[in-house]
Amino acid sequence: MNNIIGSAVARGIKQEHRALCKEPVHKSIRRMTIQREARSVKTEAAPAVANDLRTLEDLKLDSTFISELPGDPETKNQRRQVHDAFYSFVAPTPTNTEPVTVAYSGDVARMIGLDPSECERPEFAAVFSGNAPLPGGPRPYAQCYGGHQFGMWAGQLGDGRAISLGEAVGPDGGKYELQLKGAGATPYSRMADGRAVLRSSLREFVASEAMHALGIPTTRALSLVATGAKVLRDMFYNGNAKYEPGAVVCRVSPSFVRFGTFQLPAIRGGDQIALVTPLADYVIRHHYSHLEGRADKYEAFLQEVVSRTAHMVALWQSVGFVHGVCNTDNFSILGETIDYGPYGFLERFDPNFTPNTTDMDGRRYTYRAQPGIGHWNCAQLANALIAANLVPLEKAQPIVDSYADTMMEAYTGRMARKMGLIKYDKDVAVGLVTLMYEDKADFTNTFRALASVSEGDAPGSIPAPLEQALEELSEERQQAWGAWLDQLRAAIKAEGRPEAERRADQDSVNPCYVPRNQLMQTAIARAEDGDYDELHALMKVLEMPYEEQSGAERFRVTPPKQIRMGVELLSCSS
Repeated sequence: MNNIIGSAVARGIKQEHRALCKEPVHKSIRRMTIQREARSVKTEAAPAVANDLRTLEDLKLDSTFISELPGDPETKNQRRQVHDAFYSFVAPTPTNTEPVTVAYSGDVARMIGLDPSECERPEFAAVFSGNAPLPGGPRPYAQCYGGHQFGMWAGQLGDGRAISLGEAVGPDGGKYELQLKGAGATPYSRMADGRAVLRSSLREFVASEAMHALGIPTTRALSLVATGAKVLRDMFYNGNAKYEPGAVVCRVSPSFVRFGTFQLPAIRGGDQIALVTPLADYVIRHHYSHLEGRADKYEAFLQEVVSRTAHMVALWQSVGFVHGVCNTDNFSILGETIDYGPYGFLERFDPNFTPNTTDMDGRRYTYRAQPGIGHWNCAQLANALIAANLVPLEKAQPIVDSYADTMMEAYTGRMARKMGLIKYDKDVAVGLVTLMYEDKADFTNTFRALASVSEGDAPGSIPAPLEQALEELSEERQQAWGAWLDQLRAAIKAEGRPEAERRADQDSVNPCYVPRNQLMQTAIARAEDGDYDELHALMKVLEMPYEEQSGAERFRVTPPKQIRMGVELLSCSS
């Protein structure tokens, strides 16, 4: 098999984004080789008309995934290596307890054609906890895929606790796969129990809907259901296991195919490589149908996935989102954010921040490393297509290399708007992030306050909203910020845009509210005691993250510096 032997990635991300972190930031984005690994080890959607919405009983599902792709003939639910298949049939395991719907998204319900009032029924909790089947649906299944975890090939992984119920057809004609996470063991569970705790399920539910409201491509969440069962977990893998409340989140996406779905048969090699072609054809047919009929459809497919991934990562960077576990099995073939585990949002600005305790030593998935990891993951997807002879080496290389320019263009365009500029100004941007790094400024609050800057401000002055966001500054630091603000004012004045227009544009890309970990921790603690009001209040605020909301000041507060473990820092325990 041919190998790609070079990639001009280091120069693609460019010095502008390196400067974001004050120090050399994207050391992981080097001139890199695409090589096949050795085999081893709510922006509220328009509501559907009432006649388009169905009852739970009328929500008919099908599954193109299981009807068009090969499956595992073995039906026993036992852990095993699965070959020649993309899925195994497996039903959710009932808990034999009384489930309760903790929260649901009316927006997602309408999207899949379900009347939101149906989510209030006890039958809804039974179905979406895995305790009862959805009448008339296809056989539930778990997907088979592999992945690189922290840079090392991990072999077969698969849906260890996610079970797909099938695809619903929404009022828009789109198909949406419904997947229960935490509904029991599957053939891919390895040593795990297939369950999930309320703590992690609540975080995934919140993030899914909050990221959508922020305008970032993401899988969605229909519901969060407390099962009433207890699940044993060791939160920090330190020997202090305890029982926690169990829960199931229903994730929704047009597809849950990942980069790792392509990788597993390609890296296994032999006759397994032949599986890559029908998978690519399936994904193109259903999710990139505009490419059907093109002689170069596989190359065009790779190009679109690379572009979508680059734009997604650029948007992550623009709001300070840190995924925490950017393994190739956690990258969606649709360019959606998927698998919300130990994620976090930058608060006190630190480009080396990772919310994942597992990554504290290697820091592979820090904020500053994410753009490079996005590129690296695209290279691994390209390897799979090269192995299957779908995309030749000489075509794959420039496609993957294009990631750098695409990501950088999207990122700098967004950053310009965040600073109130039409055109990106490298010197202004570098000056800002240098100050933010030195003063550990709150990422979200600082950017939001920049809209208060006016051309008519006194030289060297700091507008009150920004001064408040920066908390206590020494006189020397005030002077440093004042000098930079004069530089920003000059750049704004040179562009000559009306102030009202500029401020409105800034407010549309600088959120007031993001799902800060300490806010979710408060909601989790109360939810574990059966009080869901805090979660509902948080979700209401996060539905409109770009609008200042009366009485919502507490959702913007930077956490105390002493709050770390379990709030700023999280494990993969879930």
